[in-house]
Amino acid sequence: MPNQQDNMSAAFIVKQKSCLEAMRRELLGGEEGTIAAERASQEEHGDEAEEFEDDAQNLAQDDVNQSLRNVNDRRIGDIERALQKIADGTYGFSDESGDPIPQACLEVMPEAIYTAQEQERREEESKGRGSIDTEQKRPRMSSASVAAFS
Repeated sequence: MPNQQDNMSAAFIVKQKSCLEAMRRELLGGEEGTIAAERASQEEHGDEAEEFEDDAQNLAQDDVNQSLRNVNDRRIGDIERALQKIADGTYGFSDESGDPIPQACLEVMPEAIYTAQEQERREEESKGRGSIDTEQKRPRMSSASVAAFS
């Protein structure tokens, strides 16, 4: 596999690393904020009588919060992998095929670890199995974007 420096400038790699680290901080900070808000609400309203509707709303909100946590966990994993690839000198190359990921794609989605075509195929395969594979599901690019990076 070629070295990332063959295709991308050192300045671009530094910019991407900074962006990935900022994304990681934002996602981790958001998770802490959600947990703190849930705890504060429980402390504030913990002894109050609750209606069945309150329980239903709380369960629905818990489901939404868990879905957001799952998405954030997956994105943090992708960000960590991209940062590792920068350290290894393989940033900008697919984990699956070793093919280059276009720089324009990396500018839009710095945590990309697959080419747009590979990611689209992985998502289609995941849909075909009738379940969401959280290890393979990534932020989705439009078909027009995929075509632009082809």
